[in-house]
Amino acid sequence: MLDHPEEYYRHYYHYYSRRLAPKVDVRIVILVTVCAISVFQFFSWWSSYNEAINYLATVPKYRIQATEIARQQGLLNKTKEKGKNRRSKEEIREEEEEIIKDIIKNKIDIKGGYQKPRIYDILLFQIILAPFYLCKYIVWYCWWIYRFTIKGQEYGVEEKLYIIRRYMKMSQSQFDSLEDHQKETFLERQLWIRENYEVYKRQQEEELKKKMALDPRWKRYRRWMKNEGPGRLTFIDD
Repeated sequence: MLDHPEEYYRHYYHYYSRRLAPKVDVRIVILVTVCAISVFQFFSWWSSYNEAINYLATVPKYRIQATEIARQQGLLNKTKEKGKNRRSKEEIREEEEEIIKDIIKNKIDIKGGYQKPRIYDILLFQIILAPFYLCKYIVWYCWWIYRFTIKGQEYGVEEKLYIIRRYMKMSQSQFDSLEDHQKETFLERQLWIRENYEVYKRQQEEELKKKMALDPRWKRYRRWMKNEGPGRLTFIDD
């Protein structure tokens, strides 16, 4: 220390930084973080799914169908008991509401961002199953090259829809949320062919521009941009 006094504080720092450093395994920290994110994901998806069911229960089209199915199965008759087991109107109404929601859950296939959550979709299982998904993709890609590039076979319906989805840059859940008649229109117009898709894309862009031109909100926005402009500053003289 007498020969090199300038190194005293450096050694002092290294000593206490090692002594007081938290003795926690980084792997445990990563595992706990992934588990916490996975739990949050799962409950968040369940919340979105329940919101979708609650909304569908208020739509007359689905509510009437669910009520009719409940009557046919005799589920609504059980709620109206007499005698000692008689309940209040509020309790009967709540039970009927739950019955209708259960029927909607079982009869309607909700797709897209509000679909029923699956345990295999959370982050933890996605990381665990990543090697399996990678091998599955490699096998599928080799199969695709062999069938359609080497042997020159014609595309099936699923393959055509896959190509269309890739052109539209949509995820699987987004594409699944589309109506069946929309997918049929894609197939009728042969959008798996690149040239046909480019024509369809230009037509959609032109229709969107026409709608925006007729929309009064866009008219007000364009008028504001013309008169005021983005980020323009005005000063008022005192």
